[in-house]
Amino acid sequence: MAATAVRSRPHLVLETVIVLGICLGKSAVMSILNIINRLTYQVPLSEQTSTMNSAVTPDRPWLDLMYQLANNLFPFFFAFAAIYLLWRVWPPRGGSVWQAIGLDGRHVGRDIGAGVGVAALILGPALGFYLLARQLGINTTIVMANLGENWWTIPMYCLAAFQNGFLEEVVMIGYLTTRWRQSGWHPAAAIVVSALIRGSYHLYQGFGGFVSNLVFGLLLGWLYHRTKRLWPLVIAHTVIDITAFVGYSLLAGVVSWL
Repeated sequence: MAATAVRSRPHLVLETVIVLGICLGKSAVMSILNIINRLTYQVPLSEQTSTMNSAVTPDRPWLDLMYQLANNLFPFFFAFAAIYLLWRVWPPRGGSVWQAIGLDGRHVGRDIGAGVGVAALILGPALGFYLLARQLGINTTIVMANLGENWWTIPMYCLAAFQNGFLEEVVMIGYLTTRWRQSGWHPAAAIVVSALIRGSYHLYQGFGGFVSNLVFGLLLGWLYHRTKRLWPLVIAHTVIDITAFVGYSLLAGVVSWL
């Protein structure tokens, strides 16, 4: 059994490379190219803007809704593909795959409370660091919400936030750290590499976005290592993004520092 496990380890690492390439690898590469483009552009980084949740056809809200649904629903398949691989190829120990990675419904109240608590602890420092990074000239100005005023705008921001949280935490934490642990990696190495990848696909925001998401990834990786519960991380990420997206849409133009 031990010999079989050793022979299988390279295959698991190769699997993670393929999954990352399909799910978030392109985002990481494009973010690196984006930051190179920004740094070699005539306008300083601090005077550039990064836009999220943009309208595709603002003159036709019904069609824009279809675009937004497609953009925010299809990424769930990436996360479910990673879960499927954990289920079918060398399943982790600890009951079903949902239980093993902490996505079961055994501790709903505790998971929600923990997720909201983590989000509350992170939101203030994250906002402060973003404003500092912008003042230091190492980050762009981020336009968090750029959809038109439609009945579906806020629900779509909430869907986008949940999609971000579910995809990133399932793939970057639940899947990757499980696979790398099965491959013989030290937990600290798995957490650090996962956090570095997370930071890399946020480089389009600037170096502030890289550092803040690196620290965010380290914190979530450590929490997962301690608790083996993924739902609190998904919930925390979702709450943070909802606050950012909806808060920006309501306060942009009202407060000057946004």
